[in-house]
Amino acid sequence: MGAFEIREDFYLNGQPFKILSGAIHYFRIDREDWYHSLYNLKALGFNTVETYVPWNAHEPQKGHFHFEGNLDLEHFIQLAQELGLYVILRPSPFICAEWEFGGLPAWLLEEDLRIRSSDPAFVEAVAHYYDHLLSRVAQYQLDHGGPILMMQIENEYGSYGEDKAYLRAIRDLMVERGIICPLFTSDGPWRATLRTGTLIEDDIFVTGNFGSRANYNFSQMKEFFAEHGKVWPLMCMEFWDGWFNRWKEPIIKRDPKELAEAVHEVLQEGSINLYMFHGGTNFGFMNGCSARGTMDLPQVTSYDYDALLDEQGNPTAKYDAVKEMLATHYPEYPQFDPLVKSCLPEQTLEVTQKTSLFGNLETIAQVTETLYPQSMEEVEHPLGYLLYETEVEMDADEERLRVIDARDRVQIYANDQLLATQYQEEIGHDLFLNGEKKTVTNLKLLVENMGRVNYGHKLLADTQRKGIRTGVCLDLHFKLNWKQYALDFTQLDRLDFSKEWQADQPAFYQFVFHLDQVKDTFLDMTGFGKGIVLVNGHHIGRFWEVGPTISLYVPHGFLKDGENEILVFETEGTWKETLQLVQKPTFKDVKGENL
Repeated sequence: MGAFEIREDFYLNGQPFKILSGAIHYFRIDREDWYHSLYNLKALGFNTVETYVPWNAHEPQKGHFHFEGNLDLEHFIQLAQELGLYVILRPSPFICAEWEFGGLPAWLLEEDLRIRSSDPAFVEAVAHYYDHLLSRVAQYQLDHGGPILMMQIENEYGSYGEDKAYLRAIRDLMVERGIICPLFTSDGPWRATLRTGTLIEDDIFVTGNFGSRANYNFSQMKEFFAEHGKVWPLMCMEFWDGWFNRWKEPIIKRDPKELAEAVHEVLQEGSINLYMFHGGTNFGFMNGCSARGTMDLPQVTSYDYDALLDEQGNPTAKYDAVKEMLATHYPEYPQFDPLVKSCLPEQTLEVTQKTSLFGNLETIAQVTETLYPQSMEEVEHPLGYLLYETEVEMDADEERLRVIDARDRVQIYANDQLLATQYQEEIGHDLFLNGEKKTVTNLKLLVENMGRVNYGHKLLADTQRKGIRTGVCLDLHFKLNWKQYALDFTQLDRLDFSKEWQADQPAFYQFVFHLDQVKDTFLDMTGFGKGIVLVNGHHIGRFWEVGPTISLYVPHGFLKDGENEILVFETEGTWKETLQLVQKPTFKDVKGENL
């Protein structure tokens, strides 16, 4: 049992306490590597771990909850406590975190409600989620003998809204479900976000998010505190020690020595949570997306973040720099040697079998038939790929075709031959089917959801509904009678490799190989166009030849002694006969800069 108080300082069991925290997202790291990452945080001299809790991972379908395997939050908390780490938990409905839809489940888009608001329907949805989540974590609060110091109500709400009734509703849901530890909000440190995103008037603790200029940013927070008569400790809840990356853009880096000095500047005045300490990986289809004007810019699979631990979980030059700074200025925090993992030897795998997507649709997809094409949300398949199929009677030798209002990326096939690929703003441009008048053309459209935005006003935009949302026009009329194939990548044991492979079509490529030892590895996807990879059934994420990342990380927990299978789903018809296992990530120089 212990006591954590927020007065003019943080107090732990009656003694002043400086929080040295690092962010580790359990849902971005394989369960078998949680101990490795937490141990390395403790070895740095830190005393606390922070994690978000992603609603959409725990309730991907309405009313269906998952808290097992890599989503076993309780086990993560228990491991932290065993290592002597305290926990800051951020179970807010919205997390941002460069995560698909900011952690909001996509099924909310089909509900009659307004997200992140005091709309009773939204609050009710959160309440049902909290019934399952908070009943699991309440027992781990410090007052109950656990390691949890405090929990977050909402995340950067001042950069989104000013609905204080909503913030109070979330607070009340938490309190009603047994949360007695201190609660907090985190926002940008300037007055506009602090005024609109906090509950300072209700004595809810306020933290700030920034990545530099700590003295200035803390001064803004102190000024806001003084307006409300508060004398509170200063804490940067997200000190951005690196940054995330998007497709087609250079890798973002930060100098280790400069970072260590910036961290010292924070610690001279307050407490810190390094965002990220270990970034990990956006496994599956869970990468987020940035909103820029009319474009949505999806982020890459790797969430390396240029953090203190690399994607694999090993210490970087930043780790060493911060560790040296702490040893110099804060020797009272004990440090020890970190853990380091190794990789498999490099090797080349030969393709074992290959087969076309189109020949396997009936066996690996859930099929619905409708008059008009439906969106991904309408067919309850909000992530990944949805293939639409219909038959077109040609009224002329050349038929005008337009895809009306679809997201995010559409590949159009006429009689299984690629007609065009359209992406975001290109969608809706005229295309032309060529054939003979009065004959029938088979039309297939493979649509990919490349990630919903995770921040800002576009959370409410219609662009977050994926797939074909209005229809497909031939000449001037909407085409009727569609089949929708929801590609189910949990059913790939049904793939029939006797089905013919066709060049220049989406296809599956199988690589079978034997291991006598199991370690981490990276797949160098050079030579493949665009798609996803599954390793022994584990969806390790997306690849795209545009870069900047060309490899995919495979944690050792996804491999096994003996026979292993890699399945590459490639959509562009760009592939090669071999696949390389390598010991470090590979990159593409997308703008002539040194990576």
